[in-house]
Amino acid sequence: MQIRHCVEEENVDENMIVKDPTKIRHVVIFGGKIKSMSGYVDPASHLNTNYHLHKVSKCIIAKKFEIGSDILFGINGFRFASVVSSHFDNYGYPDYTKNLSEMIEKVNNLMKSKSINKAKSKKNTLENIRDKNASY
Repeated sequence: MQIRHCVEEENVDENMIVKDPTKIRHVVIFGGKIKSMSGYVDPASHLNTNYHLHKVSKCIIAKKFEIGSDILFGINGFRFASVVSSHFDNYGYPDYTKNLSEMIEKVNNLMKSKSINKAKSKKNTLENIRDKNASY
């Protein structure tokens, strides 16, 4: 399993250059296919001349942005498209700590809401079973 920057085949020109770098996603690859994917990358962190920690320079190419879509392979493995210097801009220095904290909070809230919904669902199921048994 690998996490990679990824671009759709239709967003790559004949010279293997990404046409629109704002249409890049993180994907998890398993067995040569997309297993999961994120939303589009944030230009302030991925296309920023002031922020080199997560700068995107090349992307693997997928047939489509769909779960189960094939990743394209060449003779030496993955086929890559390049992000060229003209795609980058000066977005200022992002507050990575703040962004990371916000992301962690959102994930925790999502996990909490899923576990609450799961607990509610389980409780409703148990109540339904009790109600059915009480009617016998």
